Amino acid sequence: MSAVSGDSKRITTHKLQEMKKAGEKIAMLTAYDFSMARILDRAGIDVLLVGDSASNVMAGHETTLPITLDQMIYHASSVIRGVQKALVVVDLPFGTYQGNSKEALNSAIRIMKETGAHGVKMEGGDEVLDSVSRIVRAGIPVMGHLGLMPQSIYKYGTYTVRAKEEKEAEKLLSDAKLLQEAGCFSLVLEKIPASLATRVAGSLEIPVIGIGAGNGVDGQVLVTHDMLGLTYEFHPRFLRRYLNLFEEISHAVGAYVQDVKSRDFPNEKEQY
Repeated sequence: MSAVSGDSKRITTHKLQEMKKAGEKIAMLTAYDFSMARILDRAGIDVLLVGDSASNVMAGHETTLPITLDQMIYHASSVIRGVQKALVVVDLPFGTYQGNSKEALNSAIRIMKETGAHGVKMEGGDEVLDSVSRIVRAGIPVMGHLGLMPQSIYKYGTYTVRAKEEKEAEKLLSDAKLLQEAGCFSLVLEKIPASLATRVAGSLEIPVIGIGAGNGVDGQVLVTHDMLGLTYEFHPRFLRRYLNLFEEISHAVGAYVQDVKSRDFPNEKEQY
């Protein structure tokens, strides 16, 4: 299912590059399972990220750190079976690439071979440059990630906006250029000033996708559970909710419970 042979509708890394050059915005969302991936793919999403945010929204952890490589492979394998068009990128989870570049390559190879995904995503700039270069040289597409990096949340101590100060902003811009030179096909910028994100996108040839980074970038990404209103407690400024599924599902389940207890379900037409 993940092959691109003969399918001109398949989104590829090359297609994303063409979209940037043409000024066409890139739409990206997260996916962790077959059913949701199939819906998102058929709705026309360009890129699906099998994010380590599964640690939060699927497993209930406070951070993204606990999720394992095996768990990411499970989620990615489920997603890829539901996709016919979208480019599928998988987060390398915390601890699978920061140690050394050989470990990073082995982690990326496992994801590509065992899931059928189309690329991996890594957080960090010059700190992970050796790993990025080694993975790219092996023929595996890499998406970078700068700004707020959830895998480093204990270092930051807060989820506040990053790179507001000039020193951090200049390092981010430098890291973005280094990642491009190392061969990254795209870059995610999370929760940084819109003016800086616009500057980064304008200085790079590769597509820049933002989350909480304004509208001057080449595309946007949100966590699907947030966008659909399944995670009702989360209210950052950058989030636009397109549905309130928490309430809708709660009402539906409540109606089902009431129908079962009142013996209204199943009725005569709903039984054999």
